[in-house]
Amino acid sequence: MLDGVVYRRGPSTNAEETQQLFLPTKHRESVLRSLHDEHGHLGAERTFKLVRDRFYWPCMRAEVESYCHSCLRCIQRKALPTRTAPMSHLQSQGPMDLVCIDFLCLEPDASGQGNILIVTDHFTRYAQAFSTKDQRAPTVAKVLMEKFFVHYGLPRKIHSDQGRDFESRLVGQLLELLGIQKTRTTPYHPQGDAQPERFNRTLLNMLGTLSNTEKQSWSRHIATLVHAYNSTESDATGYSPYRLMFGREARLPVDLAFGLSLDQTSVASHRNYVDRLRKNLASAFEQARLTSGNREQRN
Repeated sequence: MLDGVVYRRGPSTNAEETQQLFLPTKHRESVLRSLHDEHGHLGAERTFKLVRDRFYWPCMRAEVESYCHSCLRCIQRKALPTRTAPMSHLQSQGPMDLVCIDFLCLEPDASGQGNILIVTDHFTRYAQAFSTKDQRAPTVAKVLMEKFFVHYGLPRKIHSDQGRDFESRLVGQLLELLGIQKTRTTPYHPQGDAQPERFNRTLLNMLGTLSNTEKQSWSRHIATLVHAYNSTESDATGYSPYRLMFGREARLPVDLAFGLSLDQTSVASHRNYVDRLRKNLASAFEQARLTSGNREQRN
């Protein structure tokens, strides 16, 4: 018990101990709505992990699964074919070591946006998605420079398919000017793009859960859906992309509503914070490498 509130000590991601708030029955539906309906409809297992990291109640898994499997939006959406993505030959050593870019083409929404430029950090699986009206080289260069590089810094390498806009002279000159290496998928190794393909399917599935009215302006919902993906544990690494990129879990609305903090340790100074962050990230990176390697071997 802490400040009159009952908590349970329980395992979380990678067997790390966490404090789970014992959730009264009257609050369970609102929590499930927040972590499933309002968090991209990411499925029963991912929803359960979000709940488990924060709360506890008897028969919790069964209730989460029942809620997700009876979700009307999830039932109505047109699910994409499930197939295992081919093993990737791409290798990365840490955040922003290798970034993959790809385009998705959708039916234009009310604002004329009909494309999504997907930018994914290969190591952390952290993704960003930017809606565009076209796939022209100037658009690619502008989005990368103004919406990605200025927020996350420069990657060591960028990988793409052989799309003419990715291989354009303009994009090549920008990357050369910034000192970024450029690699591309070859016809002999198309499996090099397995990771972006996997995220693309996830994002399309999430877009499929939008209401008919929301789909008419889907570009307005992209950022929220991608944030939901980034703040949920990845099967490939065992951590959320957000945590591997920033060293902590994202604070969600449900955390503020119940006064929760997934980071239990306070720090006395900036130096202590940096030291602790460096140690925690080193441990997380090593575990993520092991989990990712084991998953590729199984595939």
